[in-house]
Amino acid sequence: MDTDGLRLFVIAAEKLNISAAGRALGLAPAVASGKLAKLEKTLGADLLHRSTRKVSLSLEGAEFLPFAREMLAQEDAGRAALGQRVPQATGTLRFTAPSSFAQLYIAPLLPDFLAAHPGVSLDLRLSDKPFDLIEGSFDLALRNSALEDTSLKGRKLAEDRRILCAAPGYLDLHGIPQHPDDLSAHQLIAFVGRSPRPLIGPQGQEGSFDPRSASCRLILDDGSCQKQATLAGAGISVNSLWSVHDEIAQGRLVRVLPGHEVADRSVLWLVYPKANVLSAKVRVFMDFLLDRIGKAPVWESRGQAP
Repeated sequence: MDTDGLRLFVIAAEKLNISAAGRALGLAPAVASGKLAKLEKTLGADLLHRSTRKVSLSLEGAEFLPFAREMLAQEDAGRAALGQRVPQATGTLRFTAPSSFAQLYIAPLLPDFLAAHPGVSLDLRLSDKPFDLIEGSFDLALRNSALEDTSLKGRKLAEDRRILCAAPGYLDLHGIPQHPDDLSAHQLIAFVGRSPRPLIGPQGQEGSFDPRSASCRLILDDGSCQKQATLAGAGISVNSLWSVHDEIAQGRLVRVLPGHEVADRSVLWLVYPKANVLSAKVRVFMDFLLDRIGKAPVWESRGQAP
């Protein structure tokens, strides 16, 4: 099968524009149309619906698209293994990440990535509730948790240390806990549910951040909102160090039980379905994030004052 035709089809399906797909590959509109027609004849199916006004993906085309992407990824991987030049990264990359992290660290970098890779477009889905990679047809995801899903492969972006913190005003009113057991007398802010979070001290002492055993009148499912509520003095919450290091450095938040951290093996992972061969567009985006964020995470050198 003509992989040039496959590459043209994938780009045309993403752009819904055959002429634009042809231009991305240096083809005249008539040549691009001819290549797509030849591919459709080979497959015995109409992959794209064409009219004078628009192009749309057919049902057969939608079903064939993930297989076309996989075949191209396999070709690129084979060429790379032989030391051959891999085609320039092109196409639309579907990426999902927690919105709190993306707002702080990924969104500001996007112009640089797009400038460096003019053939790649980004389709981002940002939410603190994780999407299913396979059902959502995502190429790549950022996960801030232990990597336990055996259907996924991943590369570590950075540590995700989680700490307890509160606003100075809250601690002035309610006192400063000296031991994890003291948390039961405080207002705790819970994330998503009231499940307890294991704590570990500097000498391995065990404790718990347990909203069920304390006063917990606030449950949130958005990390940014949780931080804002903590800043406003609503109580003590668990936060990733990357989320609050600036506020700690500025004195707007204070670490509670500064010798303790949440012991849940959380790490920032860049993950992708194990069955997928890494395409050029996924590889360059992963390398970009690892270089710009993962090499020296800013939060590891700031915001650690007790």
